[in-house]
Amino acid sequence: MSAPLIVSIPHSLGRDEAMRRLKTGLSRAAANVPVMSVDEERWENNRMNFRVHALGQVAAGYLDVEDTHVRLEVTLPWLLQRFAEVAQVAIQKSGQLLLTKR
Repeated sequence: MSAPLIVSIPHSLGRDEAMRRLKTGLSRAAANVPVMSVDEERWENNRMNFRVHALGQVAAGYLDVEDTHVRLEVTLPWLLQRFAEVAQVAIQKSGQLLLTKR
């Protein structure tokens, strides 16, 4: 089993506002990645469990929303592991855009 991809995104919004933005912005962010689709998105308190398809592969993980940061952990199948570094940068940028104070 491969090591999970972990991304931590700091924010200064507080937990409730960060969750509100993520709930409305996640599907929009995924729509901007033509090779990826969201199969499942289930919230339990401040944790979202998700499953996505990318390049014919399935990846599953979760993100935890805290007062000062969001932590995403996803286990990638072996084919997608080759793109882990690129995915990490893209997730970080998209997350920062969603969580930037306006």
